[in-house]
Amino acid sequence: QVQLVESGGGLVQPGGSLRLSCAASGISFRVTTMGWYRQAPGKARELVATITGGFGTNYAGSVKGRFTISRDNAKSTVYLQMISLKPEDTAVYYCLADAYPSKYWGQGTQVTVSS
Repeated sequence: QVQLVESGGGLVQPGGSLRLSCAASGISFRVTTMGWYRQAPGKARELVATITGGFGTNYAGSVKGRFTISRDNAKSTVYLQMISLKPEDTAVYYCLADAYPSKYWGQGTQVTVSS
């Protein structure tokens, strides 16, 4: 059974930082592309960043230079370090395991950027 458990969300002021974590189980983590997506109220879910088993990364233009995705294969965990947060980063952030042909989602963690 695949489980993705996210943590690290919360309320932060503009310009602040947060680090999200996603602990995975039930998949061959080392060879699985992992990703972070987000969904703001009234908007479609969108890609934030992905990281392959070979540590190749891809970012949405809106977060490039501010967010960093990383992975720890020993802990089967993927991280999203977010700095210089903006109110428009407010959303529910979801972890994705792209274990072709299946995709698995976490339950989501709320990130709110507000003064």
